[in-house]
Amino acid sequence: MKPALFFTILFVMLMSACSDRDRQSTYVSIATDKGEIVVKLYNDTPAHRDNFIKLAEAGFYDDLLFHRVIKDFMIQGGDPESRNAAPDAGLGSGGPGYTIPAEIVPTHYHKKGALAAARQSDNVNPRKESSGSQFYIVTGNVFTEGQLAALARQMMQYKEQQLFNALASERRAEIMQMRRDKNQAGLAALQEELVTQVKAQMPKSAAEFFSEEQRQAYTTVGGAPHLDGEYTVFGEVVEGFDVLDKIQAVATRAGDRPEKDIKMRVKVLQLGDRSK
Repeated sequence: MKPALFFTILFVMLMSACSDRDRQSTYVSIATDKGEIVVKLYNDTPAHRDNFIKLAEAGFYDDLLFHRVIKDFMIQGGDPESRNAAPDAGLGSGGPGYTIPAEIVPTHYHKKGALAAARQSDNVNPRKESSGSQFYIVTGNVFTEGQLAALARQMMQYKEQQLFNALASERRAEIMQMRRDKNQAGLAALQEELVTQVKAQMPKSAAEFFSEEQRQAYTTVGGAPHLDGEYTVFGEVVEGFDVLDKIQAVATRAGDRPEKDIKMRVKVLQLGDRSK
């Protein structure tokens, strides 16, 4: 093959590969000794997108560990305290010193490959604010239709209770006064009112709890549907699912830390339109 022809073909191949990526979106490489994972960042979670870009461009993530790996669930990293951490160091509580307001978008869910922000639990973080740096990538399980339906029923009950508690908290002063007055009729009427409000904000049945797109994903590629609506999903894997599988399969010690450190290097491959 003539050199000029070779370079022409190579150029066309490279341009074709780049064209597969949406020019409006940002793509980021997460490189490890197991290989490279490429993620696409969502534009409708702009605070998380811009923060991830900022940290990647600053080299914040370089040489940090995937410090928590759970097979058939997820891999997690981004704790700055994991850099050069001793084998017995407790990891998972570090960050850049700030949190990010939740950007939970219903159409972004925890299918396999979902990129999401870690956070503290609801009891200390009721607003579901995200860690400023820690993230996880879902590996998950594949569900049967029956398993997904059963999970939907459980999640509906849990979310109904969450919503009821939140509404009751807003009326706490009124409830306490009724209790002091021993106004049982008033308490019963208020409870009925709150239950009606909860029902109005929930799907009519468990069959409607997951969208058709979610059901399709969870029964084919799999994921972690029990996390939906609880954590901000701000991107997804577009290349390197085989690397994701390799990482989730490594041997781990107590605390779910891999026995052999898995370091990452993160760099922005393509900056998309950030004006939206």
